[in-house]
Amino acid sequence: MRFVDEYRDAEKAHHLAASIAALCEPGRQYKFMEVCGGHTHTIYKHGIEDYLPEAVSLVHGPGCPVCVMPMGRVDDAIHIASQPNVIMTSFGDMMRVPGGNGSFFDAKAAGADIRMVYSPLDALKIAERNPERRVVFMGIGFETTAPSTAMTVLRAKAAGITNFSVFCNHVTILPAIKAILDSPDLRLDGFLGPGHVSTVIGCRPYEFITRDYRKPLVVAGFEPLDILQSVHMLLAQLAEGRSEVENQYGRVVPWDGNTRALQVINETMEPRPYFEWRGLGFISHSALRMKDAYADFDAERIFDIPGGRVADPKACQCGEVLKGVLKPWECKVFGTACTPETPIGTCMVSSEGACAAYYNFGRFTRERVKEATR
Repeated sequence: MRFVDEYRDAEKAHHLAASIAALCEPGRQYKFMEVCGGHTHTIYKHGIEDYLPEAVSLVHGPGCPVCVMPMGRVDDAIHIASQPNVIMTSFGDMMRVPGGNGSFFDAKAAGADIRMVYSPLDALKIAERNPERRVVFMGIGFETTAPSTAMTVLRAKAAGITNFSVFCNHVTILPAIKAILDSPDLRLDGFLGPGHVSTVIGCRPYEFITRDYRKPLVVAGFEPLDILQSVHMLLAQLAEGRSEVENQYGRVVPWDGNTRALQVINETMEPRPYFEWRGLGFISHSALRMKDAYADFDAERIFDIPGGRVADPKACQCGEVLKGVLKPWECKVFGTACTPETPIGTCMVSSEGACAAYYNFGRFTRERVKEATR
């Protein structure tokens, strides 16, 4: 396949749907978690669940980096931005994430110099143009975006730029998946592995899931046929009594990952002892921080950060959505008090958030269209 429309062929989708139905054991229910928020949007946008039999259900996981950001870290970033002569830079989807004291947009309206950038290199250019100011980049994302942050730090050091630093909030996917597997709240039959993260870390790191927990995992692409084929591969494993890591997204994901990207991460960053995740609590070794050798580029060492914890709003159930315990529409404030225009929780803010996906593509349809599976 060379073109996008080939991955959205309706006839192939119906053929896969029939094959999926044939693999389902009568009377058995299957629950698979799509870890990545990009998968969630594909599923809702293209009505993938309508192609699946009632016995197969898909639940959202913690693969949206903005969604898992605790409110206290947002407040810490705003605190940095409020310091004299500071320019805070951030990706766009972070600008509206609510903290305990408002969002970046609220802080910007109050006078803080917070600028949206498309990459950390944009932030480095701002630092070069403003040598009298201290420029901070809000580093967020899984292993997908960590290499670009690491490369920017290396470039800043090589160029002798001393007014640039990173407020590092990069998280790692494997400890989060392990926390879900160890949680009593949810029983899963398998995983649709994250496509973007896997382009960096590869497929091999997921082998503990199949070895220790006996749950199959298929690294999946982001087109409709990618999702359907991945579900088919999971069901085939279960039908055959197998539990393996398989790579459906082989056209993009190398089995051993991107060695150069992993190298720059390991050169500049190291695991934190623990990190708080929204909805999942504190998870050990689940996030990255700057190594001592790059302390001059670590905003947490340059600035005095409060580091306080902020409880989520009682009405918001983002935590349950992130763990796959609830569907977005089951949250009490979904689509009423909480909308993309007035978000209460992070899952409604991000372009990868499950609540935003369901609000935009599926809030009026809570039952499957059975015709699609016939």
